[in-house]
Amino acid sequence: MDIKQSIRRLTDRQDFTADQMTDLMRELMTGKCTDAQVAAVLIALQMKGIRTPELLGAVRVMRELATPVAVPPDAHLVDTCGTGGTGTDTFNISTSAAMVAACAGARVAKHGNRGATSKSGSADLLETAGVNLAISPEQVAACIEELGVGFMFAPGHHSAMKHVIGARREIGVRTIFNMLGPLTNPASAPNQVLGVFDPVWIEPILDVLKELGSRHVLVLASDDGLDEISISAPTQIGELRDGHIVRFTVTPADFGMTQREGFAMLQVHSPQESYALVQKALCYEDEAAGDIVALNAGAAIYAANLVDDLPAGVARAQAILRSGEALQKLQALARFSSAMSTG
Repeated sequence: MDIKQSIRRLTDRQDFTADQMTDLMRELMTGKCTDAQVAAVLIALQMKGIRTPELLGAVRVMRELATPVAVPPDAHLVDTCGTGGTGTDTFNISTSAAMVAACAGARVAKHGNRGATSKSGSADLLETAGVNLAISPEQVAACIEELGVGFMFAPGHHSAMKHVIGARREIGVRTIFNMLGPLTNPASAPNQVLGVFDPVWIEPILDVLKELGSRHVLVLASDDGLDEISISAPTQIGELRDGHIVRFTVTPADFGMTQREGFAMLQVHSPQESYALVQKALCYEDEAAGDIVALNAGAAIYAANLVDDLPAGVARAQAILRSGEALQKLQALARFSSAMSTG
């Protein structure tokens, strides 16, 4: 069907199959549609409600068009990219967790972008820390092989997004693309910790990743609105492991931590403020920041199949944070990437 027929179907609230969505996304992502048509599709899809087959079809196209990072997808390769979109303005927790996981022996293919709804996205934080964002896919792979962690700056790997970015910017609302970033890791990481802005997305995302062959994934959303394991509320988690999906809930007390009243102490207003708090968290100099990084790094260590359960991952993360190794890892990534030529 052509783009006008697709728009009519969506405005009539008719769901698409995965194959139909694949065809539609190819039109959007290859420049065959006007900005008005792109916007119409995104708004109609959002108002109708995105179904799991539609998400699967869209992910297939994004992966097909992505510029890959060639690293062996072994049992310890993991990503810590979440959806964002929570509007909570916390410091860069999942990026901090990536450094800790690398110290534990994970190979972290960290995917991310600049902040859209937050004051500091992962790219903003890493750039402030001195990390070179403009490196090639081959250089990212070298970072992962040499240091155990590399950062894949989304615009460098998803050039097809140029065909939809204008419409997205103009409409200014959350769309299916907020879900696609964490599902389209350019290194094809088989393991993930993926925070979502709403727990309603836990099972659809697990279903999509199961269909796509992921091995060990934790999808999480806290009851206080964070797309992280929270220090101030229970967190709902869905786990995909060896083809099986389970759901459970954790609280800070499950890991011997004090549950805080809110998370205002974790909020920042700029990448510079985020980096300052990250440095304290990565040495456990700030207990609240260190605790939330330990929880989420523990999840990454567990997802990377380095420990047998989540509590063991958190304990391992706490020991690494107290040693100061994680801050050294971030500094090493900044030095190593900055020494690479980019032109």
